Amino acid sequence: MRDLNMRTVIASLIAFVMTMVVASGAWAQSYQIQPGDALQIEVLEDPSLNRTVLVLPDGSITFPLAGSIRAGGLSTNGLSSSLASALAPNFNAPPTVFTSIARVAPPAFPGSLTPTGPTIDVFIMGEVNAPGKYLATEGTTILQVLAQAGGLTNFAARKRIELRRADSKAGAVNKYKYNYDGSGSGIKGNTVLKTGDVVVVPARRLFE
Repeated sequence: MRDLNMRTVIASLIAFVMTMVVASGAWAQSYQIQPGDALQIEVLEDPSLNRTVLVLPDGSITFPLAGSIRAGGLSTNGLSSSLASALAPNFNAPPTVFTSIARVAPPAFPGSLTPTGPTIDVFIMGEVNAPGKYLATEGTTILQVLAQAGGLTNFAARKRIELRRADSKAGAVNKYKYNYDGSGSGIKGNTVLKTGDVVVVPARRLFE
């Protein structure tokens, strides 16, 4: 009798797990990618391309050998197809691309209280410990937002951080250099961010 009960419990657990897996897969296929989402992209034929990318405010992503690709509003399968087509000229045959949701755009800074008062959307990508989309209080500076993103990784190019700010009137994106160590020209750590700003922390070069 005890063995029968144990088998029943195990069978129930297996059924529950399978149900959750199916439900999770269905959610991933129906989910529409949004700005601020972090995506895990894998290319079967070239693992060196595998990486986590951030969906920018305009709904696009930037991927090696493919350039800028529209991701916003697509499913993960739809983005995989777009990437495979964009990468195809670099392979003998269209590559096999897998896209998954690494992290849905968070509503606020991780580990912080929800901001009170006017807020702005800020995007942080590259060599920080917690890249993504953040909801920040108006008046937040570039130094503060980098701290909220968990700080720089050991691979960060500290002197080549960029603040990218869209100029809707000119239809262009202005780029401002920021040296995390505080020396040299460029913007300072107390530069106040605006909604839609993107902070990019590149990886350092070999002898940098």
